[in-house]
Amino acid sequence: MPLVKVGVVGKGGVGKTTVSALLARRCAAAGRRVVAIDTDSNPNLGVSLGFSQGAAESLPVLPRSVIVGPGGSTTAAGLIAEYGRTTPDGVTLLSAIRVTEAGAGCTCSGHATVRSLLGDVLAETADVTIVDMEAGLEHLSRAGGTLAYADALLVVAEPSRKSVITAARTAALAAELGIPRVLAVGNKARDDGDAAYLRRELAASGIPVVTVLPYQQSVAEADRAGTAHPGTFDAAVAEHADELLAVIDSLAASSAQPPAVTQSAS
Repeated sequence: MPLVKVGVVGKGGVGKTTVSALLARRCAAAGRRVVAIDTDSNPNLGVSLGFSQGAAESLPVLPRSVIVGPGGSTTAAGLIAEYGRTTPDGVTLLSAIRVTEAGAGCTCSGHATVRSLLGDVLAETADVTIVDMEAGLEHLSRAGGTLAYADALLVVAEPSRKSVITAARTAALAAELGIPRVLAVGNKARDDGDAAYLRRELAASGIPVVTVLPYQQSVAEADRAGTAHPGTFDAAVAEHADELLAVIDSLAASSAQPPAVTQSAS
């Protein structure tokens, strides 16, 4: 399977980490070799992937400003072997950035490492690389763009005007960086009206919608308990998880044609 590199982006609070974990776990369950990279300065992807809070806090952080690949000091395989940790579902997790000290300065050098790593991640290392990005747009405005080597962006949006506006701005910046595909994942839809709103407004911004995930109280309860969502593949989300997997397979199958996306009702 050709390597697929996907960045998961969106406005703060829309559920990027939840979607990243869902996608990573579904790909791993389908037999894909998955590397998930947490680039949030307040990292939480480890908990969503099944680590305890203590285990997530103890994850080693990637070194900053590392040049990966030819002419660099290390390789993607070397970084993954040294800093990667395997989650209970078989996903290899990398923690890229963690702010632990006030006044420590910006995290630009950490983003530079992630950008370099994405440029050198080889098919021998992983089938799918998923990057859970920090909220907002700054990662697309940094020199070179943290996600410049991504094959696609998944923009997570909740049913709100501000979320849709952020998605549209993201798509415009991704086009400037030359990222070939921007797709949307709707999230937290409480009813058919929410789902219809997301599909209509995102389509109006020129962003194809992969799927719309329903709001689930169990996700909120798992978050309060500090545990991974136990029902990742229950009936409420299994179809949506399969739609996400289908997009990954479409990206792997063709780098020239836009991936086919489903428009199932939510």
